[in-house]
Amino acid sequence: MTSFATLKCTDTPLCITVLHIENGNENGVGTSGLELWGLLTPLRLLEQLLGPRTLSVTLQRVTPAQDISALAPMGKHIHLALLVGQASFAPQAEQIRRLAQYCQQARFWGGVGSAVLWLACAGKLSRIRAALPWALYAEINEAGEQAILVPNLFELDGTCLTCCGGTASIDFVLTLIHALFGADLQAQVMEALCVERVRSGDERQRIALHTRFGVLQPQLSEAVTLMENNIEETLSTDDIAQLVGLSRRQLERQFKQYLGTMPSRYYLELRLKKARALLLESNSSIVQIGLMCGFSSGAHFSTAFGAQFGITPREERQRRLVKA
Repeated sequence: MTSFATLKCTDTPLCITVLHIENGNENGVGTSGLELWGLLTPLRLLEQLLGPRTLSVTLQRVTPAQDISALAPMGKHIHLALLVGQASFAPQAEQIRRLAQYCQQARFWGGVGSAVLWLACAGKLSRIRAALPWALYAEINEAGEQAILVPNLFELDGTCLTCCGGTASIDFVLTLIHALFGADLQAQVMEALCVERVRSGDERQRIALHTRFGVLQPQLSEAVTLMENNIEETLSTDDIAQLVGLSRRQLERQFKQYLGTMPSRYYLELRLKKARALLLESNSSIVQIGLMCGFSSGAHFSTAFGAQFGITPREERQRRLVKA
């Protein structure tokens, strides 16, 4: 994931545009209502705190038949443009392509919830890490398979932001607020919304894996349990497949279908998240933590950690020291 620190901007006012794609019969009910609320409410609160000279948040409503040229001008003066829409219908791919091109004129652009699926299926997320809602994986077409789908809550890859939607929209916007305006203003918005904790983007959409798949997909659940119980002395994908009674290909197919990633990648992320927790909560050395989480060398650990979190283990440890 690209660091959200790259979003930092000194423009005044800082302009954010949200394009809500609706089918013309929008009644405010459903996932898009929750996602739209999650996006706009924290931003509107922040807009009130800062004033329109510092932050300008615009909502544009778009219908399937609407002419894109009728929308307000877009350009680099817009810092962020996001698409959000309801899951009960799908716009034509050509309209999504035009809307994506429109949004890409901003410095940063992306989609939330169902809009991530639409962008992927229209071929606009090719080779981009994207946080697609897990419930929509089955609807991905051939063009969408060119995207790098991750089961995270939200993702920033280059200039493209994606969020799985639902309540994660609130975490997503609060993370944006922290990156753009700092921890103090983020805390004020959190207090106004009665939010105690902001989930990070790399947290997974499916937290109740064993509850959700324990009966329907017992071998998948068992494979994850094996990974969780073998962090220091790691198992190969072939070993895990054999232990749960599947071929390697069958195991990889289940991970891809239900978790949106490969077994080796899922296992690596488990180990890295364990390492991150140890860096923040224990007094073990960085080398010791790497070994405890299955990394054969400090260099290997540091490289993998940096690729996953955008900072080195030493920088992560330093964060704890600064907070202390």
